[in-house]
Amino acid sequence: MRDPGEMLEEFEAIMEELRELARESVILVEGRKDRCALERLGVSGEIVQVQDARGILGVAEELASRRRSAVILTDWDRKGGQLAELLRNALRSCDVPYDDGIRMKMAVLGKKDIKDVESLPAFANLLEERRRAVR
Repeated sequence: MRDPGEMLEEFEAIMEELRELARESVILVEGRKDRCALERLGVSGEIVQVQDARGILGVAEELASRRRSAVILTDWDRKGGQLAELLRNALRSCDVPYDDGIRMKMAVLGKKDIKDVESLPAFANLLEERRRAVR
């Protein structure tokens, strides 16, 4: 098992990278719970739920018209992976720059413990508890 302190540091670095990206880009998540989880972790900026009335292509077209870039942060389960692929295709077709690296980093870091964005605050607490237990 990886060192809990290292994992917590890596988690915090990924979250800081996401906070930086959120200043310039729109964060694309699946639902309301995901948006709330990111806000609890200090991610501010525009967070859009992609499964709304506009649909995926509608979101991509709106971002293109506003000349905004996107960060794809869907869950890392099978459904989230399929949604991420649909988003990549829609954003690419509208010439919207996007980043999905944060999603990939979180999937690797949390693969044994979590599978979705809404679990990130609990995952942060878990890593903190594990780090304290090791000390």
